Amino acid sequence: MRPTIILRFALDEPYLTTLRAAFPQVDFPVCATREELARAIGAADALIGGGALDDTLLAAAMRLRWVQLPTAGVDGQDLGALVARGIAVTTFSGVTAPNIAEHILMLIFAFARNLRLLIRQQDRHIWRDGATDADQRQRGASRTLFPPVFELEGQTLGVVGLGAIGDALARKAHGVGMRVIATKRQPAAPPAHIARLLPVDQLPTLLAEADHVALCLPNTAATRGVIGAHELSLMKPTAYLYNTGRGVLVDQEALIAALRAGTIAGAGLDVTTPEPLPAGSPLWDLPNVLMTAHTSGATPRHWERGLALISENVRRFLADEPLLNRFDPTAGY
Repeated sequence: MRPTIILRFALDEPYLTTLRAAFPQVDFPVCATREELARAIGAADALIGGGALDDTLLAAAMRLRWVQLPTAGVDGQDLGALVARGIAVTTFSGVTAPNIAEHILMLIFAFARNLRLLIRQQDRHIWRDGATDADQRQRGASRTLFPPVFELEGQTLGVVGLGAIGDALARKAHGVGMRVIATKRQPAAPPAHIARLLPVDQLPTLLAEADHVALCLPNTAATRGVIGAHELSLMKPTAYLYNTGRGVLVDQEALIAALRAGTIAGAGLDVTTPEPLPAGSPLWDLPNVLMTAHTSGATPRHWERGLALISENVRRFLADEPLLNRFDPTAGY
């Protein structure tokens, strides 16, 4: 009997054609509606796509052995019944790692070069806030620069969570001359681009050393609220915090208080609690905050990398080999 792997969404035609050509021995029906899924699921060996399977669908899916999610996180996914059945669940972890790493680097560079001030001056048609060349030379002579800037080379980046995104960020930051330290749930010998790899219980050490702290964590019971008032107090007053994971990783009220008090120098946020961020939130107007509207995951290469991951996992599934990015219910990701 030919294997059947259902696509729960309408994959763009070039990608679907490529997938079918790579595995001519597999049927890839597209079931974009529940009705289509209900008709086909009894023959399905695997599913590609998110969304819960209700009791009726799951009862009919007697051959189902694998579900590939099209997301890195499992937020909002009810995976308990799948795990209880012994059905393998895999994620898109790593698909958006390169672009999210670049987004974090963008925020770091923006703070280093005081980009927010410069853009505001551009919008107001102001050149150096009215400063003359003589003023600039005088300020340079007295080591007071306008706008205030700093260099990244030699500074320490602390990566909290050395998964796919954290490792991509570490490689890029190392490439521009930053020293990188990181935490990992199961640390081993660090790669060449990591100066020190620490267990998660040594987060305080990382916070105290780092000039920049990037949260590259999934949303799990163990990571929610990982940065609170105490953790912020451990950071240098010259240090910056970056969050592109989930807003719930950070105690937002404690962060606002630290930013107002100058406990830390600033924060670059792509995620908040809640989302969208209410118009009245102080985060909009704090001068030491750079904020983007959960856009770090956007990339034109999403499905290029996604299809490569799907194809490799299809190959592994057919060969009965271990699947990539298998969900670990104990870890929560």
